[in-house]
Amino acid sequence: MDGILLINKAAGMTSHDVVFKLRKLLNTKKIGHTGTLDPDATGVLIVLVGRACKILPFLENTDKEYIAQLMLGQTTDTEDIWGKVLATGEIKPIEDFEGLLKSFEGRQKQLPPMVSSIKVNGKKLYEYARSGEAVERPLRDIEIYETQVLDAKELRFRVACSSGTYIRSLCRDLAEKSGNLGCMSSLVRSKAGHFTLAQCVSLEDVAKGNYKLLPMIEALKHLPMITPANEADIRNGKRVQLNCDEAQVVMISNDEVLAVYEREKENIYRCVRGLW
Repeated sequence: MDGILLINKAAGMTSHDVVFKLRKLLNTKKIGHTGTLDPDATGVLIVLVGRACKILPFLENTDKEYIAQLMLGQTTDTEDIWGKVLATGEIKPIEDFEGLLKSFEGRQKQLPPMVSSIKVNGKKLYEYARSGEAVERPLRDIEIYETQVLDAKELRFRVACSSGTYIRSLCRDLAEKSGNLGCMSSLVRSKAGHFTLAQCVSLEDVAKGNYKLLPMIEALKHLPMITPANEADIRNGKRVQLNCDEAQVVMISNDEVLAVYEREKENIYRCVRGLW
């Protein structure tokens, strides 16, 4: 059993919980996911099954899209409504929510939340938070490609962004720029890479057998595909000469992925991961 399984993660469970349940449902141990979703968030979770686990290193930096909601009037230690309230304040109405959102589009530095898994001096930020230790958080380079107001009254919006963007931190910054205290009150990952929520199934669907594993090639479409002149060379992991300018390419044969190759020097490419 090999392929990509798109799960609509329910609220109240971790991404690891999903993997644990799928191992039992699919009767296989070789299962992993490409990017954690918070327990209280829902939406697209890309799950790799069997041989597909080999492509994880090539999927970690995929762009994301979220639907989120901002709540004004309080801040919490987790920057969402499920954390401990740190402060409350009077709410100042946001007259131009669309303009506020648009002001955050583009490349920028973002201060991550203390509850994130980013490591500082070999220790995760959430570990510092749990022990009450103070530590300087490193600013991260992110990009917000597009924003859209879905409900101005409810402060509900859609955001397309680079991997590594924290929407709870965006909510914090939106509130601060509007002169408010605020935090995230809901989050749905509506897209991961080119995979959408509409393509996902629930764990209940999987339990009933109502699911389909996508081939690995579907998850590697962001990389150039090349059909080698000699398939045997690829299966043997040999270096090949290619006339292209890409840093990485996927070698395929009849829509089956064989391996991921990367440029070694000039037009010489070497195998970095066999996928057969």
